Parts: sequence; C-alpha cells; structure tokens
Amino acid sequence: MGLSRRIFLAGVAAASMLHMTALPGYAADRVFFGIATGGTGGTYYPLGGMLAQLISNTAEIPDTKLSATAETGNASVANSQLLGRGEIESAFVAADILDAAYKGINQFDGEPNENIRAIGALYPETVQLVVRADSGIETFEDLKGKTISSGSPGSGQWQLLGDLMIAHGMTREDVSEDYSSFSQSVDKIKDGNLDASLITAGSPTSSLTDLANGHDIRIVPLTGPAIAKLQETQPYYANAVLAGGTYKGQDNDVETLAVRAIWATHADVSDEVVYAVTKALYENTETLGNVHPKGKEISLDKALESVSVPLHPGAEKYYAEKGIK
Repeated sequence: MGLSRRIFLAGVAAASMLHMTALPGYAADRVFFGIATGGTGGTYYPLGGMLAQLISNTAEIPDTKLSATAETGNASVANSQLLGRGEIESAFVAADILDAAYKGINQFDGEPNENIRAIGALYPETVQLVVRADSGIETFEDLKGKTISSGSPGSGQWQLLGDLMIAHGMTREDVSEDYSSFSQSVDKIKDGNLDASLITAGSPTSSLTDLANGHDIRIVPLTGPAIAKLQETQPYYANAVLAGGTYKGQDNDVETLAVRAIWATHADVSDEVVYAVTKALYENTETLGNVHPKGKEISLDKALESVSVPLHPGAEKYYAEKGIK
C-alpha cells in the first residue's frame, strides 16, 4: 500500500470492509479503514491522505492495529452512494449532498441512505467559478452561450450549477455543459477548449493554482439577489469571501459561496473504531494544517456545524467526553 491511498479494486471492496483478521507477525488483530476522498486536483485528496496516515500512526484500539487508507473518488455524490451500500468505511461529503443522500431527495430521489452517519464537520469548501481573464465573462449571466464544466451528471457540482441557473433565470440549455474533472477542466481552459469551470473545494485548490501560475484568471463573483434566492432553497450554502491573493493575479477579494465538508461513515462501522478515528482527527488538526491551509480550519468547536444527519455513536461518545452536544 502507498503512504496515502489504497487502490480500491472491484472484487476486493467487500474484503476491505471493516473486519479483523489475525496476521502473521502481529500480536494484535488488524482493522482496515478506508476514506473515500476526491480527485487529485481538489482538496479532499491531500487531506484524506494525511488523515489516513495520522489514523494509522496515532489511533488507539486495545489489541488492534488500525490501518487507514485514502482512496481517490468521484467526490460527494459517489462517496455518499459508497457509504449507502456499505462499500467504504468513511468518506468526505459536502453537507448539502450528505443531507440529500440521507433523506433520499434531489440526486437520491426516492432512495434514502438511512444508514449514513456523521463523524464530524471539516472545513468550508469555496465555490469557485473560474474563467480566463480575457474570456469576457464577468458575471454569472455572461455564461449564456458559453461552455462550462459542472462535473459528472448528478454530482454535487452538477446540482449546484442547475440551482444557480434557476436562481439567475437561466436553464441548462443556455450553456454547453462539459463533464470533466477539476484537473481536466483546467487543462481545457488552458487550451482554450472550455470557457469556465465550477469548482467547489477547499481553497487554494491545487488545479486552480496550477492554472493561475500559467494564465491570467478571473474568479467570477457569486453574490446579490439571485444568490439570496438560491440560499432560500439551499441553506447549506453560506456567503463567503475568497481572499485576494489566494491565486496568482487574483489581487482582490471575491464574494462567493461556501459549503462545509463533512466526514461521514455508516452504521455498520464499530463504535470503537469511529471513536478512535474521531479522536485522531480533532487532536491532530495542526498536522493537517501543515498539509493544506484548509486543515487549519478544522476545529473541535465547529465539529457539528452543518451536520444534519445522525451522529455515529462512536463520534458522539468522543464529543460527550469533550463537553460538546
């Protein structure tokens, strides 16, 4: 296994589910714990890798060796579906998508995943609508007639783009949609084959840093009456500011939106394991902050912010010990 990720192979998924197997050379049993993250161009991936390393090195369960691995994934919607099927022990999911998955609404219409449980809140993910500075796109309405990447159909990005269009009095027919990943969409913007990409991730986002280092970019503001209208139906999206200097050439603050990322699991993972990983997270946030600036925004006092699905009993036990209800 690599330092920060385990290859998630079909046919091995069930075997990698939470289990204990006595291994030669180990006095203790070993428990495997997977963390589904996102693509390599986002923020889930590097933080997930370090979190897996922290868990493997610091989490304590009597007579048990806990081995955690982070896996690349297709982000919130796909990660929720993995949890719903019990095919992964934990995953990073945007708060609004986790809520929809548990209730069986929006992308999960009629198929509630009631076995999903929350471990705790992570950090705010910033909505970044990026274009080249010479694109002529300065407002959301300027996207009419343009090409934009919104991620896979049914994904959280895809849902958000649709919600933004409704709020601005537009439809999907007003644009030409592309379904590339963050990294792929950035490459297409570089080559002039794509006008815009909607990227929700912890900032700075590595794929956008790469783009800004070689091209002049603009982050399009998402603010005003249309955004207030969106927030009436999507309360998980809060007003946010992308600070000037986050990316090369982006000198001024940009008003936009953010949604908190949640670390989630499912009901079949044992209480003792979830307690151990919850403790490993919130007692090593300084180390996570050394991997990515968003790691510095993970804190115990915000551990339950935007959490609307039931807490896993293992996480609840840890919070009770810390006096958090």
